Amino acid sequence: MSLSEPAGAFDFSGFDFSGFDFSGFDFSGKVVIVTGGTRGVGRAIAEGFLATGASVVVCSRHVVAPENLPRVGDSRATALVADVRDPDEAALMVRDAHSLASRIDILVNNAGGSPPHAASDVPARLVTSIVSLNLLAPFWCSQAANTLMQAQDGGGCILNIGSVSATRPSPGTAAYGAAKAGLLSLTRTLAVEWAPKVRVNCVVAGMLATEAAGEHYGGDEGISRVAATVPLGRLGTPQDVAAACLFLASPLSAYTSGAGLVIDGGGERPRFLSALEEPG
Repeated sequence: MSLSEPAGAFDFSGFDFSGFDFSGFDFSGKVVIVTGGTRGVGRAIAEGFLATGASVVVCSRHVVAPENLPRVGDSRATALVADVRDPDEAALMVRDAHSLASRIDILVNNAGGSPPHAASDVPARLVTSIVSLNLLAPFWCSQAANTLMQAQDGGGCILNIGSVSATRPSPGTAAYGAAKAGLLSLTRTLAVEWAPKVRVNCVVAGMLATEAAGEHYGGDEGISRVAATVPLGRLGTPQDVAAACLFLASPLSAYTSGAGLVIDGGGERPRFLSALEEPG
């Protein structure tokens, strides 16, 4: 395989891929890095690749006990510790992952996020940290991975996990939205610079039901109200993002590079429609 060719309450106790049909996806013999791959969306991505036969390396800033690593059946991810905001640590992490199997086929730049804070008084240190994690870290990891992918048969594939905050206003997380917009631009540029051996794409995720969703949206009731604004009637799940990654990394996407695949359930219902429905 050449890579250059929920309804009801949310249960976060684990990720169940039994309802997903992965026939047609076979990543046997492929080596995948997932940054931030020990929990949330990153964990789902790691388990998706494990379920399809890949060898998966996850990295995080802290040591994770073996029993808490992503696992599907008898297949378990390998863990590395790195702060990918640091260019030297990011490059070393990629080289260490490469040393395990003498190749890197797929890099998923998933590590990211941001606490809410008004743009008017957000501390400079926090802005720097947010931009470093959501834009610069993917750059450093991609740079290191590309060097190795260019030198190996079959090239490779880089996937950036983006956000709809890149394409619309992001009040309360201005620096995050700006960084994700930069990540989308970076995706398109690297796809040109590193072709034809390395494909680079971005998964542009909408509102997701993650561990932090309840806190962000105000509990189950808030999640239900927010979900009602999505045309498909629910928030996205980590597994939805994982499925998009499998598609973009597979031969089915061999002619896809520089793309931003939006998975947002149809977007958000325009506010003016609700205004028109309100009594005058």
